[in-house]
Amino acid sequence: MFAVISNSPARNTGKLSAMSNQIETQIDVSLTERNRVSALFRIILVVPMAIFVTSFAPQQFDTNNTSWVMGFFILPVALSIVFRQAYPTYLLAFNEAFMSLSTRVDAYVLVLTDEYPSLEENDVVSVTFPEVDPKALNRYLPLVKWFLAIPLYIVGIIYGVYAFFLTIFAWVSVVLTGNYPEWCAEGVVGTIAYWNRIAGYALLMVTDEYPTFSL
Repeated sequence: MFAVISNSPARNTGKLSAMSNQIETQIDVSLTERNRVSALFRIILVVPMAIFVTSFAPQQFDTNNTSWVMGFFILPVALSIVFRQAYPTYLLAFNEAFMSLSTRVDAYVLVLTDEYPSLEENDVVSVTFPEVDPKALNRYLPLVKWFLAIPLYIVGIIYGVYAFFLTIFAWVSVVLTGNYPEWCAEGVVGTIAYWNRIAGYALLMVTDEYPTFSL
């Protein structure tokens, strides 16, 4: 049995809302007939994908001291908006693809699904960016969004602790019974979506709409 659990600032369940101006996250959570062995060794199985994702972390090439590889392109986006009021399509495409990849890894390691994270998009995890109009974005907000988002970070840490304990309970349930409690899935998916919305506002700057504090 699968439960399509989506999360957006407009609602917590059901289909994605077309009216939202936030990043929306949808995960097809496997609730029954789970792979108990896979769940038991999930931390080990996810290592190759974890290495792949962390390979995008900041690192400096010896051949060029000015070249950097980042998980997300944040500074170039901020500079583009502040000085040119533009959001280059190639930066937007990469950031959207990388967030989708990261969310697929999160869904797997948090035992929401038994499907190993794919390198390309799939039907299990869907991360939808709002339509970005650079001319409609406030060109000065990128200078202060990191500060304005501090309350969101604080609440997000609380949600993260909550999701951690939900995941521990759900993991035990999957290992012992092969079932993932739906109420646990709603909390964990909600937390993932919450942090995706924060990233969309404060880091990726795809919207100026302040995210809600609710899951």
